[in-house]
Amino acid sequence: MNKLQRENAIVFCDAGKCLGCHSCELSCAIAHGASSLHEAALKGVILRPRNRVVAAAGVAMPVQCRQCEDAPCAFACPSGAIAQEGGRVVIREKNCVGCKVCVMVCPFGAITVKAEAGTVPDGRSNGGVARKCDLCADTGRELPACVEACPTKAISLVDLEELRQSLMEARAAELAQTHKHLALRKVKP
Repeated sequence: MNKLQRENAIVFCDAGKCLGCHSCELSCAIAHGASSLHEAALKGVILRPRNRVVAAAGVAMPVQCRQCEDAPCAFACPSGAIAQEGGRVVIREKNCVGCKVCVMVCPFGAITVKAEAGTVPDGRSNGGVARKCDLCADTGRELPACVEACPTKAISLVDLEELRQSLMEARAAELAQTHKHLALRKVKP
């Protein structure tokens, strides 16, 4: 089974390993672009990644769609362009009117709306189209381009339930270590 077909798969980044090198952005833009990097450079094509690296307080990491289970973007989209399908949140670009409501409600800041060069706003749309990480589902890849491109393996495709379980276990072990030295006793009334 292709890793992208698993229910609840998300791209996860370990901020401690991220160098902020932008390899994930570049690979994403190339995977979703109509040109290779070489062609884009020669023709002056603007590459648009569906993720972006943000640095703050000395830590860098990519901002990407987390494929929310409750998907506030899908709930808020007035044109029905965003929906959950097979454990992923997808954007049907042909239905998008570029209103940016999804951008405003995304809790991770992972959606952008950009107008393509040459698009003219009509009465139905402002010419912009919403874009976000789609796990490279339509690119024919086994793994998302960003996962393959990350030189430090800071980015991985994980099952959300497995991630939750490992985080719970790590937190429980941390709490057990912290409370190991405390002696709890009953207080007599």
